[in-house]
Amino acid sequence: MSIKISSRSELSPFMVMDVMAKAADLEAKKGESVMHLEVGQPSTGAPLPARQAMIAAMDLPSSHGYTLTAGIVPLRRGIANHYKRFYGLDISEDNVMATVGSSLGFATAFLCCFDEGETIAMTNPGYSAYRNLMVAMGLKPLLIDLSPEDGWRFSRKHLDALDDMPDGLIIASPSNPTGVVMTRDELKGVAEWCDENNVRLISDEIYHGISFGVDTASILEFSPNAVIVNSFSKFFSMTGHRVGWMIVPDDLVDPMDRLGQNAVISVPTLSQIAATAAITDPDAISELEAHIDRYRRNRDILLAGLDQRLLNNVEPPEGAFYIYLDTTRVSPDSVDLADRLLNEAKVATTPGADFDPVNGHKALRLSFAGSEDDMHEAVRRVNAWMAEHCH
Repeated sequence: MSIKISSRSELSPFMVMDVMAKAADLEAKKGESVMHLEVGQPSTGAPLPARQAMIAAMDLPSSHGYTLTAGIVPLRRGIANHYKRFYGLDISEDNVMATVGSSLGFATAFLCCFDEGETIAMTNPGYSAYRNLMVAMGLKPLLIDLSPEDGWRFSRKHLDALDDMPDGLIIASPSNPTGVVMTRDELKGVAEWCDENNVRLISDEIYHGISFGVDTASILEFSPNAVIVNSFSKFFSMTGHRVGWMIVPDDLVDPMDRLGQNAVISVPTLSQIAATAAITDPDAISELEAHIDRYRRNRDILLAGLDQRLLNNVEPPEGAFYIYLDTTRVSPDSVDLADRLLNEAKVATTPGADFDPVNGHKALRLSFAGSEDDMHEAVRRVNAWMAEHCH
């Protein structure tokens, strides 16, 4: 007997997770040593004050119960103060909502802001989970193609050129996978276009804090109507805690809270306690800011060391911890290339098809979130493989 499965589940795979699974299989079943350049996961753990706060709370009964759906007050207040300290913005804690990672933040924003059949514009290349979540919810992704000749930059001119008006727009700065950081003028132009056209703007700011000599401005500097999605996963090195947050305008506070009440009840309490320490303790911030120099060194190790045929004149990323490569000098099929690098060189990478359904077969994303030793070893393995197989 065959029982129906919803068409909503017929999604494209999240390729980076598939690569992770294959790499884990090589490590667990065959005892292989794999260099992980596929996943955007810092090799460092949560900052010390966050770990200490979690340990101190472990024996308190209240630490193991529900919280308010929007999150514990110290966390929301700490996030609001973070925006005052780093951006000079006055944010009310009432407009801050804790989420189960940024992933649930995107899903919540899509469900609360749009109806089935509506269209959300996004850049191409862009984070595939946006696109896949939209499809699962009956929404229509509108892909805005960016050009490597323009440095993958996105601005108002792309929106002015649209034939059809979308209902929403999601942007990311710093960008995954390209590492581009939008300038203040670019952000301002996009925000003004959305407000002029009553288009709901969602800004993915989960890589804020990770940039190399350029400023990362928040879209809230330019529009009070935007929805911010952020996370403790990247800058705060707390991927496994699954804590994110949103900053939402007044008209979305109650709808998003009601959806959260029914969908998840609350974010895990101990993780909220750890996150509160991570974002409020000055020692935690100092520890986390020190990671940025390591990411910069990792980036430079890859850019200086990898075979130039693979790098193909790529520009250094301005933020996040990814390099997005044009692989046409090495292979016409980056899915096959990533598979061979994993199985033959034991280096895990992510095919560009995860980020661009049109031209992603010609691209590869490398993550430099790991350790310096791993970057050096990855360079050695990739170059040795290319010397043997690419002539």
